[in-house]
Amino acid sequence: MSFSVQDQGPFPGIDFAMSLDRRAELTDNRVMELTATTPVHLIHVDPDVNMARFYGIELQPTLFGEVSVLRTWGRIGTNGQAMLVTYEDAAQASEALHNLEKQKLRRGYVPVGE
Repeated sequence: MSFSVQDQGPFPGIDFAMSLDRRAELTDNRVMELTATTPVHLIHVDPDVNMARFYGIELQPTLFGEVSVLRTWGRIGTNGQAMLVTYEDAAQASEALHNLEKQKLRRGYVPVGE
């Protein structure tokens, strides 16, 4: 007598043969929907003073329903440094992202590709 995985499943109606094979969709996570923004990539290049810097800002959802702002910076061509600051909701995180972006633009950074 042989049993298949489907036959041994404790929950009728669940296809155990395929349930673990399903790929997660981006919309499976409600926080992902709230924080789907384009990452900000800025650079500041001044050859006269040998300056070539990058600055990146992006929002990332946490596993606990919060939203983090990931900041990366450093000299172009290096891995640089990173800092992660977590906020309770997407609105606070988005506001922090926009404030950081405005601050960097005032200091001479420009979006990549401009």
